[in-house]
Amino acid sequence: VEFRNLSVYDVAALGERFDIVIFMGVLYHLRHPLLALDLIREHVAGDMMLFQTMQQGSDDLADVPADHPFHKPGTFDPPDYFDEPGYPKMHFIEREFSHDWTNWWAPNRAGSEAMLRAAGFTIESHPEHDVYLCRVAPVPYAEYGPAAVYPARADTHGDPR
Repeated sequence: VEFRNLSVYDVAALGERFDIVIFMGVLYHLRHPLLALDLIREHVAGDMMLFQTMQQGSDDLADVPADHPFHKPGTFDPPDYFDEPGYPKMHFIEREFSHDWTNWWAPNRAGSEAMLRAAGFTIESHPEHDVYLCRVAPVPYAEYGPAAVYPARADTHGDPR
């Protein structure tokens, strides 16, 4: 086992895929969690990923339409399913959560599972409340281009801001 200390957003620099990626207790600390999952899927997940994240809210799973209308027909009101407890959600934490300012996100169960599917993973098992064993799968909408967007980094001359 070789340990590397690098940002999850830089996993492409590893230049290799792994049979299993262990991604536990990280997602809710990231500013860009879906990008991180996209990059893991695209660059380092060879077969499986063990995923865990803090989840808040309902454990329900709503039946989500394949295509979402902007409004209820004949109105300007949003569809009711957005308010259902089992609709995929990511709760944004503006300040601290449990005295930790690095906790940015708390998805509900449906939100965690939807993000995993959107990044190109299938859920093989769900052994604990917030733990998923996933297998690499085709990335949805891959025919339209890569899922991950690669932002350019400015030269900060040592300034991390």
